[in-house]
Amino acid sequence: MTMRDKLKRLEGLRAQAELGGGEERIKTQHGKGKLTARERLDLLLDEGTFREFDRFVTHRTSEFGLAEKKVLGDGVVTGMGRIHGRQVFVFSQDFTVFGGSLSEAHAEKICKVMDMAMKAGCPLIGLNDSGGARIQEGVTSLGGYAEIFWRNTQASGVVPQISAVLGPCAGGAVYSPAITDFIYMVDGTSYMFVTGPDVVKTVTHEEVDFEQLGGARIHGTTSGVAHFVCESEPACLERVRELFRYIPQNNMEEPPRGPGEDPPQRMDEELLDIVPENPNKPYDVHDVISRVVDEGSFYEVHADYATNIVVGFAHLGGYTVGIIANQPAVLAGVLHIDSSMKGARFIRFCDAFNIPIVTFEDVPGFLPGVAQEHGGIIKHGAKLLYAYCEATVPKFTVILRKAYGGAYDVMNSKHIRGDFNFAWPTAEIAVMGPKGAVEILFRRQIAEAKDPVAETERLIAQYQDQFAHPYIAAARGYVDDVIDPRETRPRLIEALQMTQNKREPGPPRKHGNIPL
Repeated sequence: MTMRDKLKRLEGLRAQAELGGGEERIKTQHGKGKLTARERLDLLLDEGTFREFDRFVTHRTSEFGLAEKKVLGDGVVTGMGRIHGRQVFVFSQDFTVFGGSLSEAHAEKICKVMDMAMKAGCPLIGLNDSGGARIQEGVTSLGGYAEIFWRNTQASGVVPQISAVLGPCAGGAVYSPAITDFIYMVDGTSYMFVTGPDVVKTVTHEEVDFEQLGGARIHGTTSGVAHFVCESEPACLERVRELFRYIPQNNMEEPPRGPGEDPPQRMDEELLDIVPENPNKPYDVHDVISRVVDEGSFYEVHADYATNIVVGFAHLGGYTVGIIANQPAVLAGVLHIDSSMKGARFIRFCDAFNIPIVTFEDVPGFLPGVAQEHGGIIKHGAKLLYAYCEATVPKFTVILRKAYGGAYDVMNSKHIRGDFNFAWPTAEIAVMGPKGAVEILFRRQIAEAKDPVAETERLIAQYQDQFAHPYIAAARGYVDDVIDPRETRPRLIEALQMTQNKREPGPPRKHGNIPL
């Protein structure tokens, strides 16, 4: 056989591998509104940069009639490519081959590309579309999942790990995405659950469909499992590409710089009017963020979950930063169980990957109530506190309005080693709000007054004049400066420039024990 004959055979095998489960199954995949494994990679990666590994791997099972049903690639496409010119490693499960189920060979392909990502110090992206473990392979399939989970854990905090769930993801398969840093889902076609609707009905007698049990909207709004919910697969993959404007290759590198075309000294007059004069009136903290960051561009994470806190990425003077902001437009910006966990997880990602943290604070405290206390607000709130305390990246806080009680301490106060803490003139830093404080401090005086309502109002006004401002904290050095709101952008950029070489060694230890 000549070289040309051998090359012709190679081309035929490559074409066979690219067909996956065959044309009919590809049509079925398209009929569900889903792309194939290779079509997804074409959209995710820079054009012409994908290099495939292990395309000729097949399963090793001879039982249950599978001996003659070997498909090149065995249900997953693996390799490397580039996003915005930066190298990434990828795997994309192929639902047209045995429903994308995970076999021993399938798992080995994924493990191999994970190992390569770790060695090269590059991000790993998994495109998940699988029916779960391949039943015919029994424990070897389960062992394959465990090998993947172990590698997810070893890679955590070392290289960014991104999961796009683009079809079903059930049983043990959900735990690999759950360990990764960010999960993207597509509304209407993505599902994640430990047990499906049929099992739920059998065990608990609850009637529920796929969407209600583990659809993208449920995980984006209620469980918080999904960080991003997208309207289509192309939109989802574009969102993944956009993330790479902000995250580094690994934990030893600095995050990428933005264009830096927005003038660092730019000041926005509209910042003067965003915070209402009435301290009980809500406003949208997005209006503050968009006027401070470069080009008003904010890549929000977990946008639909625990919306009383806002987190996401932006650039400031070209520097990548992670934004944490209380949202007065939702529950007055109060902290509760879900928002505490949301904020803590985001802070820990930023700290692991050298991304400075900017906090915009307007928080009246922690949400009171039996449900919160019984749900563990103490331990969950402590997660947010722990994350801020543990973080060694540059940390900055701007107190916009309320900073009450323990929540003042938690939201990156000077006491837990905020590097630069600023306050607007509208800041109110106190143990609690004026009304609550007056009702406690002057309970007897109010009760004995001829006009209790008028006396309460007088005492509230007196309390506000004495305590509801930033100058007592500034006098103590708990706030580095009280600033004109228009100066927020240039002052934060100056702070970023000053802390680029920050070093904050901690005590020797294996690891801390965050209150999980």
